[in-house]
Amino acid sequence: MTFFERLITETLEGQATLAAVPQIQDGLAGRISRETYIAYLTEAYHHVCHTVPLMQAAKAGLDDAHAHFREALDEYIAEETGHEAWILNDIRHCGGDAEAVRRGPPRPATQAMVDYAYDYIARINPMGFFGMVLVLEGTSVQLATQGASAVAKSLHLGPECFSYLTSHGSLDQEHLVFFQKLMDQVDDPADQSAIIEVAKGIFDRFAEVFRAIPHDRELAHAV
Repeated sequence: MTFFERLITETLEGQATLAAVPQIQDGLAGRISRETYIAYLTEAYHHVCHTVPLMQAAKAGLDDAHAHFREALDEYIAEETGHEAWILNDIRHCGGDAEAVRRGPPRPATQAMVDYAYDYIARINPMGFFGMVLVLEGTSVQLATQGASAVAKSLHLGPECFSYLTSHGSLDQEHLVFFQKLMDQVDDPADQSAIIEVAKGIFDRFAEVFRAIPHDRELAHAV
């Protein structure tokens, strides 16, 4: 079993926990309101704006023995820079107040997920950050390829409301291939354990981020 295969296998419980969240299930089926979609974009903004700083922190914490992973983070940083601006544009096109989102605070669950990642990088092992990459990129591919089209159809929203999600469909599929190859080069047991631990932690915390998004499931299913 390669390390990537082990990573997927050992995080199956977390994957199932995240997939079972009503907001995700209904989002993939297009059964969410415009307000719920904007609330999702709001929390996406508040964690995506930390993506590059987290990558920079992880890179800064890696020694010369991890030079290849520092180079990989440089590629990720180049790819991810500016994505939070796409989210604000989507919010504007949906009729939301993007400036209020930019200035406002995240929900506690979102802040907790971001804080966990910073803390792990700083105190335990910066290689653990790649566990977060697995969760966020894998989830965005699923939401992009299935959820965006379903929500667009049900809410009669144009493609200008989904630039963040649709861009991550093909983009993150490519990233996942790159990520798989990168993870199969992780041979240090401590690094492997750190990546698995963070992936599990982020799966649980990302599920809480989605659970905190206002969503009336009974109303959604009645439509």
